[in-house]
Amino acid sequence: MADVAESIGTHTVVSHDEWIAARAEFLTREKEFARQREELSRQRRDLPWERVEKHYVFAGPSGPVTLPDLFAGKSQLIVYHFMFAPGDNEGCPHCSFWADNFDRIDLHLAQRDVRFVAISRAPLEQIAPFEQRMGWGFTWLSSFGTDFNYDFNVSFTPEQLAAGDDFYNYRRGNAGMPDREGISVFYRDEHGDIFHTYSAFARGIDPVNGAYQFLDLVPKGRDEAGHDDPQFWVRHHDRYEEI
Repeated sequence: MADVAESIGTHTVVSHDEWIAARAEFLTREKEFARQREELSRQRRDLPWERVEKHYVFAGPSGPVTLPDLFAGKSQLIVYHFMFAPGDNEGCPHCSFWADNFDRIDLHLAQRDVRFVAISRAPLEQIAPFEQRMGWGFTWLSSFGTDFNYDFNVSFTPEQLAAGDDFYNYRRGNAGMPDREGISVFYRDEHGDIFHTYSAFARGIDPVNGAYQFLDLVPKGRDEAGHDDPQFWVRHHDRYEEI
């Protein structure tokens, strides 16, 4: 924290013309990064798919729904794996930080043939009061009693954790807790077959957090250095006044 303040206090200050010249030069690097990002996105779309054979039934606000139901007439489905385990009093503050970016985005995604939902292991009766407290309106379902979170490598049994034999973010080891964050993407073809096309975990979900993208633009950046837990500052949005 002191390092950030020090660098701010001693930062180079130049004339307007020099500022424009430096910014224009940096713009070329930003454009190159944008081209690299677009190419990486193209390569992501070219990755092979795996067929989803298992039948999953989730609990939703209007009753039970299957994985095919979640597409709601679209061919593409994005699932945010929200950390909220059975028995927890509230959802994960860090997943909640991400979820504050989700409301109303479904309206835009629907225009590109995409459905968006969040899924947690907690029963719906645990999710509903927390969802109301947070004031969210995106579709949020429960996978309680199913293998869904385990099959898509965001939940782990006590035995897996004890043995350090869980599989998270494409490597074996101890994920540190029974549930972790992630995003999974699915495609449903004209025959009704469903395919798992992509999943991202840990830092891989950073791009969908709008607050972080804005923080990356400001002089202090994310200002998280020097802490064992970079997100030491994150709270549920109704609890910042308690700090």
